[in-house]
Amino acid sequence: MNTLTIGSKLPSFTGLDQNGNSISSDSYAGKRLVIFFYPKDDTPGCTAQACSIRDGQEALVAAGVHVIGISADSVASHTKFVNKYELNFPLISDTDKQIIQQFGVWGPKKFMGRVYDGIHRMTFIFDETHTLIKVLEKPNTKDHANEVLSCF
Repeated sequence: MNTLTIGSKLPSFTGLDQNGNSISSDSYAGKRLVIFFYPKDDTPGCTAQACSIRDGQEALVAAGVHVIGISADSVASHTKFVNKYELNFPLISDTDKQIIQQFGVWGPKKFMGRVYDGIHRMTFIFDETHTLIKVLEKPNTKDHANEVLSCF
């Protein structure tokens, strides 16, 4: 796994959000951007992480921080996830794993002695110039919004 490193520039990407709208990294020019990758919609850790961002959204917006979640789930799956938990930020569907590969978060994982390839839960924090300033390799899913805010 070859993830982005501190000082890297934000890779250019475009994907579809939970509403089927095209979201581009370019549309966040000049803005602080947080991109978190997570394994699967509506699973315990991913739900805790997304709900933490939802609950902290007011403080994040006040700090000028924009958040995007990305997984390999479909647009339809994202739509259900967003509606079920009333999420208030975009989730990009990356079923072909192009963005996931760009950030280097796809690779071997181990669970209960079994090794398999999957998405590593990681968060990338970019400043206004879209320079990577922090990588959270093992984010605190239950307090993720505060963890992100502490980086600014």
